[in-house]
Amino acid sequence: MLEDVTDKNTAVGTAETVAQREALDPETDALVGEWLTLPDVAERFGIQVTRVRQLLRDNQLIAVRRGENHALHVPAGFIVGDHTVKGLTGTLTLLKDAKFTDEEALRWLFTPDESLPGTPVDALRENRGTEVRRRAQAEL
Repeated sequence: MLEDVTDKNTAVGTAETVAQREALDPETDALVGEWLTLPDVAERFGIQVTRVRQLLRDNQLIAVRRGENHALHVPAGFIVGDHTVKGLTGTLTLLKDAKFTDEEALRWLFTPDESLPGTPVDALRENRGTEVRRRAQAEL
């Protein structure tokens, strides 16, 4: 019997494959470094966890499963104070358009790029979103 992989509480709010439900690979986990659980994000934003899940469904944030309990986690680097980093949503949209999975998008965002310099997420945090989106568009 096939496992029903539909989970109303997933990052994307749609059916997931079994592979997508597996824990994040160690290399990507290490690239990102600091993570926040969905309740942590909700607390920082001053909203309910259900609203964080809506942000995930709307592709304003991405989360991946990690840790022993395979809970959804968001990179802490995506958050500044009580909001997301400026330019993140547009960059995530471009990467989705380029058919990046959430894990591939994380690797792209957290891998150092000599032409920036630093990582794309660092550039977004430094308000250099135009440069980052230009590089993301090159992926299309």
